[in-house]
Amino acid sequence: MALTIGIAGLPNVGKSTLFNALTRASVLAANYPFATIEPNIGIVPLPDPRLAKLAEIFGSERILPASVSFVDIAGIVRGASEGEGLGNKFLANIREADAICQVTRAFADPDVVHVDGKVSPKDDIETINTELILADLQTLEKTVPRLEKEVRIKKGDAALLATALEAQKLLEEGTTLFAGAAKAKLDLDQLASLQLMTAKPFIYVFNTDDAGLADEAFQAELCELVAPAHAIFLDAKFESELVELEPDEAAEMLADSGVDEPGLDKLARVGFETLGLQTYLTAGPKESRAWTIHTGWTAPQAAGVIHTDFERGFIKAEVISFDDLVETGSIAAARSAGKARIEGKDYVMHDGDVVEFRFNV
Repeated sequence: MALTIGIAGLPNVGKSTLFNALTRASVLAANYPFATIEPNIGIVPLPDPRLAKLAEIFGSERILPASVSFVDIAGIVRGASEGEGLGNKFLANIREADAICQVTRAFADPDVVHVDGKVSPKDDIETINTELILADLQTLEKTVPRLEKEVRIKKGDAALLATALEAQKLLEEGTTLFAGAAKAKLDLDQLASLQLMTAKPFIYVFNTDDAGLADEAFQAELCELVAPAHAIFLDAKFESELVELEPDEAAEMLADSGVDEPGLDKLARVGFETLGLQTYLTAGPKESRAWTIHTGWTAPQAAGVIHTDFERGFIKAEVISFDDLVETGSIAAARSAGKARIEGKDYVMHDGDVVEFRFNV
């Protein structure tokens, strides 16, 4: 599952601070535009308390969680679609990402320069969306004439052309394809070959302070602004301090701040879901492990993630729900209680299935 989420935003909004916290890496987080030039890639474990429980039941020597890949991308400025700042590099890196995590500044600090001279989440989002929309329009201006010619000589895809024209209309209205697709009844999967940036799933991270984290009305306003995308509110500086602590100290710091869980845990989970991913679980004395698959995959496809031979020679899968396994206490007890199911090639996997595959090659 080599899928990545690109962390994007204006310069000095906290992208690299957030990335540092996510990966515990030492990426340059300097107070000037374009401190990040080359994209930095970090693999972030997906929090999953089920694995610890499985390890307890099976006496597993180690735990291997699923992971989410984040890419820290250079800051964008007005005119990026025309190559301003590091626009060309930014846009190329965004095209390679499977989803966009747009970090937006929602805190006031006179010591941290804002590239536009004022803090306005709405304006910042509009700036980035405008540049992405303009870049997509440039792509379509080149692509649509080619599609029209191919359809005329009966060598093209008429449905793709019709969808591209609808997408162009939506973009010209100033709406990203991700935000406007549902209302316009636009099939974004049909546009996948065109690599349009605003067709990618969006997540919005609002980097705020204590006041912002406590202001429900402020958060509701921003959630409405970015719908249907997920909105996450966190303090990147606080998160970066949190990851440096021992688990018990971190828990105490969270409790003192009145926060239920680290914002980074929520971001990893939301990112995983936004990419259309889920996990199934395997467990034994050696390891308890979460395997990453696409939502909607069948049992043979899921088996292929472990090894291609598992998919090729798939016979059946023994499946127990995580809750049933915990309730019964062991595989043998789950079988005795009728909680273990034998599933075939058509079985669609569910998140949290505990599975043992049977195959023959």
